[in-house]
Amino acid sequence: MFTRHYPHWPPGQPKTLDLPKTTVYANLEAIAARDPDFSAIDYYGSRISYREFKRQVDALAGFLQKRWGVAKGDRVLLYVQNSPQFVIAFYAILRADAVVVPVNPMNRTEELRHYVSDSDAKVAIAGQDVLQYLQPVEGLEQVLVAAYSDYLVAGTDLPVPDFVRAPATDASWKKALEAGLAPGTSLAAPGDLAVMPYTSGTTGKPKGCMHTHANLQATTVPYLNWRGAQVRSVVLSALPMFHVTGMQAGMNAPIHSGATLVILSRWDRDCAGLQIARARVTNWSAITTMLVDFLSNPALKDYDLSSLKVLGGGGASMPEAMARKLEEVIGLPYVEGYGLSETMAPTHINPPQRPKRQCGGIPFYNTDARVVDFHDFHDLPPNEVGEIIVHGPQVFQGYWKQPEASAQAFVEHDGKRFFRTGDLGYYDEEGYFFITDRLKRMINCSGFKVWPAEVEAMLYAHPAIQEACVIGARDAYRGETVKALVVLKVEFLKKVEPREIVDWAREKMAAFKVPRIVEFVDALPKTATGKILWRELQEQENRR
Repeated sequence: MFTRHYPHWPPGQPKTLDLPKTTVYANLEAIAARDPDFSAIDYYGSRISYREFKRQVDALAGFLQKRWGVAKGDRVLLYVQNSPQFVIAFYAILRADAVVVPVNPMNRTEELRHYVSDSDAKVAIAGQDVLQYLQPVEGLEQVLVAAYSDYLVAGTDLPVPDFVRAPATDASWKKALEAGLAPGTSLAAPGDLAVMPYTSGTTGKPKGCMHTHANLQATTVPYLNWRGAQVRSVVLSALPMFHVTGMQAGMNAPIHSGATLVILSRWDRDCAGLQIARARVTNWSAITTMLVDFLSNPALKDYDLSSLKVLGGGGASMPEAMARKLEEVIGLPYVEGYGLSETMAPTHINPPQRPKRQCGGIPFYNTDARVVDFHDFHDLPPNEVGEIIVHGPQVFQGYWKQPEASAQAFVEHDGKRFFRTGDLGYYDEEGYFFITDRLKRMINCSGFKVWPAEVEAMLYAHPAIQEACVIGARDAYRGETVKALVVLKVEFLKKVEPREIVDWAREKMAAFKVPRIVEFVDALPKTATGKILWRELQEQENRR
């Protein structure tokens, strides 16, 4: 067991935690019984109590089971923006003993086809704003439509996005709740699958990460304790909930502790400032680009940020200058963490009383982490770069219907089954972990992971493209951005402009995956067996 970091453990916190042997839904059930009138959700000033939240969860679960036949273990697609409906649907799917398949609402039809066919989902819950992209997808038998304006019941002068204000064009969500159907006896156990977020890899196609209720509880229960939970915390939920960080830090952990979720459907720095002041937000998890934008707001001085007690996040390292500015403006250190979709958010978090900048932190509760040589997996000493591997209760069960990929993702080490993160890094003499590079091929755009092989596979559908290689390029704002090196088919030479490729890609894939830079080249370097030398091209780009 790695223990070098123990001297810097948060004061008063145990080194390990006994986790409840219950489902995630049981967290909501407990808090609704204990504090039913406290606000569970603040949605642009409209509030929902824990009593009403649970009532709607149960009604939707009963509808899914009794009208649509959702049964234990069924996968249900959740394709919705941050909203009360996302949270209600998430817990309703779990109460129906089914499995949540959270999907980025930025994804489009071609991407959705894979999620539906691979997960074998027959039922989906979709936002009214993105329904058009789901409608052409084959295989779904039922789709429930959520109109965000249904939950704007109080007048507000907040800058609410137009798609949130849009009147409902489909009443299926309301009808499902009004049916008043009670769910059956819960059959789910802690070891049953609960959530299956998709993550990509070097093979291109996204893979479902199988997480049980116990996996979720491993980061749900201790999350706010580590960072210093207050009684009746108020959490700004601006990170996307489809992603494991937003899911845990902005939804499941606050609900377990009985906090209020102040939900933003889309990031807006003015709305965030106003809601921090009005709702008296105490906890905020944010990615670097979000905070860069927040601090650059000329109106920032007009917002009362004094209620904030905890500020943290991950996804991409916080630049030193920006971390200093945060402390000057907000008066709080930015506590960084590190985790993956496969680990349901954190495996590491900085100790709040002694964080280090641009650092992943120290291993979390019940977590053993090592840095090993990626050839023979022997443990490396401090300050030597190797692959980071982790063992803990938050580590997933494997990839859905991918036994070979699952086997390759783990290694037996020191008598335990460790997950290979694919990230390179080191730990210092005090046991703090630093991430330096990626063993896997991946681009990090503002905290969103972009897998080049997946983007390449979609680019090859363009009629003018003969070959494509996707790499990362430096970007002052996003950290990295997507760049595509493209070889055109002969008949399209001098007939297509790079801008046309970019515009085409915007119609086919999520915005964060779209190549912002397209460069036409005569040929791509290859091995003797015809494999494109992407690493060579990446290194050339890094030298620019």
